[in-house]
Amino acid sequence: MLAEIKGLNEECGIFGVWGHKDAAQLTYYGLHSLQHRGQEGTGIVVSDGKKLTGVKGEGLVAEIFTTEAMKELQGTAAIGHVRYATAGGGGYENVQPLLFHSQSGSLALAHNGNLVNATSLKHQLESQGSIFQTSSDSEVLAHLIRRSGFQHMSDQVKNALSMLKGAYAYLIMTETVLMAALDPHGLRPLSLGCLGDAYVIASETCAFDVVGAEYIRDIMPGELLIINENGVTSERFAHSSTKAICMMEYVYFSRPDSNIQGINVHTARKNMGKRLAVEAPIDADVVTGVPDSSISAAIGYAEASGIPYEMGLIKNKYVGRTFIQPSQSLREQGVKMKLSAVRGVVEGKRVIMVDDSIVRGTTSRRIVSLLKEAGATEVHVVISSPPITNPCFYGIDTSSKEELIASDKSVEEIRQLIGADSLTFISLDGMVKALGQEGSNGFCLGCFTGNYPTEIYPDTLQYYYQRG
Repeated sequence: MLAEIKGLNEECGIFGVWGHKDAAQLTYYGLHSLQHRGQEGTGIVVSDGKKLTGVKGEGLVAEIFTTEAMKELQGTAAIGHVRYATAGGGGYENVQPLLFHSQSGSLALAHNGNLVNATSLKHQLESQGSIFQTSSDSEVLAHLIRRSGFQHMSDQVKNALSMLKGAYAYLIMTETVLMAALDPHGLRPLSLGCLGDAYVIASETCAFDVVGAEYIRDIMPGELLIINENGVTSERFAHSSTKAICMMEYVYFSRPDSNIQGINVHTARKNMGKRLAVEAPIDADVVTGVPDSSISAAIGYAEASGIPYEMGLIKNKYVGRTFIQPSQSLREQGVKMKLSAVRGVVEGKRVIMVDDSIVRGTTSRRIVSLLKEAGATEVHVVISSPPITNPCFYGIDTSSKEELIASDKSVEEIRQLIGADSLTFISLDGMVKALGQEGSNGFCLGCFTGNYPTEIYPDTLQYYYQRG
């Protein structure tokens, strides 16, 4: 998304291929490996050099791309998207890639992130005659590109990108070119790989492993990568600002087998667990993690503390990721369906429960209750991120500030609400050092500190706080 049910919902995942006869099939596998980043909708658009064709729908990758659907996707270039709805909400029309046709040619785009000036840009564009097909902020870029007065496509795209503020990793495709762009702060991960003579671009490097591609490098902040029949060229649309990759990519969102800016996610989480063992030494019998994203940190805590790691919680893998349920009552029911405590492991034991974050607190309370109902004599909760006290404006649905339990409650008050015998959050400094860094430069820590790398526009603030 937290144990996948907690209100900190994921961003999106994008995947692209250029120059491969099985572009659509590779994109299918790439999206499947990125499914954890979004489960509400998915789509693929392919190019055969003359036209763009797309298939999309609300649901999982395996549900939308049936054998019949894949037959429609013939071409040597493709972009794909898995979506969790943030700005603009859900609905079929908002499922990406977005595909536009005009007399001057077709354009498809896929976006991971969130634009903080989307509303003001939409008002400006509508006043100039634009008609939006979706309520997604992602569509703004297409209108800016088409309204650009530049002759060459690359100049049109660079001019349009320079007007955007916020977090964005974009894939843009026409009949004859594939482009990748990353915002000037590099808030979202995006990497380039190769598969023989073909090029592959993905939100996470785990997608390269799935399709057999070789990692080349990360896309740089403020960079526009252009791939066509002449190969790969790199241009800049913005000077690189202070780099600020989202810290929650390491804490929760990305798959453990992905590398982000050269740092393996599993190793980072394991080191966070080790730091927690130093910052929060606890006398207990077993350590357990909340599946799946907290397992690495739990292993690290166990190694550093000398307390054995045990599988005290089991996830039912046949239940969908219930965090996408629209109401709190359904999310809470999802916890009961999703997780079970292993009585044979926790009964009569003092348990250290490692989790990656606490958002609303309702899920943590239920998991603590599960462990105690299974016979745990004590449940000590340790969290591998600091308290989340502020919303994220960059594509992670952390709800309004009023719904974040740590925004107005102390650690002790949260402990009492979730029913734990003790509660400890990792320090901000400890979390950063777990990634091998000595300072917070290079990371977006806005949800922990309230200090954001970009200006937050009034209409964006109004949208988030009205949700409370």
